Amino acid sequence: MAHILFIDPIEKLNIKKDSSLMAAISFKKQNKEVYLLFEEDFYVNNLKETKLRVYDFEGKMKEDGYYIDHFNLKKAKEIKVTKDETIHMRIDPPYDMRYHRYLWMLDFISIASGCEVVNNPVGIMKRNDKIEAFKQKKSVDSFVGASRQGFEHYVEELKDQGYEEIILKPLDLYSGIGVEKFSINDEKLIQKFTNKVEEYHGAIIAQPFLKAVYDGEFRAVYFDGEEVGSIMKKPKAGEFLTNIAQGAQYEKVELPPAVKESCDHTAKELLKDGIRIIAFDVLGEAITEVNITCPGLFVEVSYANKKNLADLYASLF
Repeated sequence: MAHILFIDPIEKLNIKKDSSLMAAISFKKQNKEVYLLFEEDFYVNNLKETKLRVYDFEGKMKEDGYYIDHFNLKKAKEIKVTKDETIHMRIDPPYDMRYHRYLWMLDFISIASGCEVVNNPVGIMKRNDKIEAFKQKKSVDSFVGASRQGFEHYVEELKDQGYEEIILKPLDLYSGIGVEKFSINDEKLIQKFTNKVEEYHGAIIAQPFLKAVYDGEFRAVYFDGEEVGSIMKKPKAGEFLTNIAQGAQYEKVELPPAVKESCDHTAKELLKDGIRIIAFDVLGEAITEVNITCPGLFVEVSYANKKNLADLYASLF
């Protein structure tokens, strides 16, 4: 019974605080068979069996137990994928056709071999990280699309509501990449929207800029429908992005009852589709993202809450 973590190339990762590598170390610490799988070695076929080339590794946490001290790959081996294996989908977005192809392949291999894939690939395909948030009763008034006419109407509605600034961002990226803030009265706003649509080859997201972001945004991590730890992310002085990768600070926090109720409900609904691992972003009482593609910040949430989320993750299996 092996756990196979399907991850990005090691050289692309911030080894010190990568959630996937942290989880791999925890599996090994719990004496569970665990390997790493890279894109160049992943394939499926419709023969009797699939044997994947995977890598063993050696890794150690720092004395604080939350950050990684070192991580090294060891020799590769072949492993037959059966119903006893679990594949963990840990490839980072963007959710593009490359990513979507891997979901197709993971769905095929799960059916052919009977193995479990976490998060479930069909569940991921059904639910976009950002659009899922817009389904909530308390959500930020949002526009998703490439329609110039639709965007013009949306901007006029925001002006009528008294908003002064607007956010434009990609639909399928992460860590604050591509997020920009503009004056809602910018004479070139429509052109900037058009430029962004062209840059990202289709639909983008527009939202009013909410000054509540300066007070911070919640990140709540859920395993199997239950909250395991939360933090408040606050942008650095003079900035508005709450992404830790963009310099935001963080601290432990208890979710307000209304926020927790909303996250609890959504987590249990998504669990029905095999979405076992979720990281919510919440601004005020509005869920702004439901991160299911490759939920992260295990290190930061672990450090703030003084408990190792990767150990909890490994213990689920």
